[in-house]
Amino acid sequence: MTFPLARRVYDTCHLTGRFRLRSGQISGEYFDKYLFEGQPDLLREVAEAMVALLPECDVLAGMEMGGIPLATVMSQLTGLPTVFVRKHVKEYGTNKVAEGGPVKGRSVVLIEDVVTTGGALLASCGQLRSIGAQVETVVCAVDREQGGRQNLATEALQLRAALTRRDLETSVMG
Repeated sequence: MTFPLARRVYDTCHLTGRFRLRSGQISGEYFDKYLFEGQPDLLREVAEAMVALLPECDVLAGMEMGGIPLATVMSQLTGLPTVFVRKHVKEYGTNKVAEGGPVKGRSVVLIEDVVTTGGALLASCGQLRSIGAQVETVVCAVDREQGGRQNLATEALQLRAALTRRDLETSVMG
């Protein structure tokens, strides 16, 4: 199943042109992850592949912004409750980092669309753990294989990826 899914994701998300990257560099290629999340059939197919990677857990935690649609579909597929994790604690209202339900004392799996270095995941994991969540696993749609797995491991987080950068590249070469 990986090859056809990887090819569909690549064909949907790989763009050519002139793009300024977060690093400030200019690239002739860009991977627009939101394009697969905006396609209901493809979003569901990716979410199904991610569900197969879930350990036993109590709560799914969708990372703002790309992890939220994936976690929502995964919740529908599994019946597990979902919380939505903010990059920054809201400074008004409930002042929560995780919206949607309790995480204290619960086994929580972080859900992300694409993992590059894992920096945002590490910060959110720290915040969730500080409010009592038990977080040991991250499940993502795509691992860009740029150090995220190793960086997450330094905080005892296991990364499980439905697809890798290698899968995406192989799908168009082979």
